[in-house]
Amino acid sequence: MATIRYLVNEVKDSIDFYVIHLGFELVEQMGPAFAIVAKGDLELWLSGPQSSAAKPMPDGRKPEAGGWNRFVIEVEDIDSVIASMNEAGIVFRNKIVVGPGGKQILAEDPSGNPIEIFQPA
Repeated sequence: MATIRYLVNEVKDSIDFYVIHLGFELVEQMGPAFAIVAKGDLELWLSGPQSSAAKPMPDGRKPEAGGWNRFVIEVEDIDSVIASMNEAGIVFRNKIVVGPGGKQILAEDPSGNPIEIFQPA
């Protein structure tokens, strides 16, 4: 099983996003600071601002949501997934990119973390 930690602005909003729009299941929630959601062999740890993962580093840098590292969710029909997410007001960073391996687009979760939605060729 793979585990990824995402820093998020609001754990509840993030749970709703991943469960409703990407088919994850809520495994565990520890108050407003932390939750685990899962899809297949992927566990995603959602760490809010109150979590230990969000504490400043010794040099003063603060871990924060956003960035460009991402995980990929494979779908069978990217157009219908995008349509559903558009209806819900989900933000996309780009338009569909088509390459030899398939189609992809970057969606943002409620905290600005990217998720690549990918449909294989």
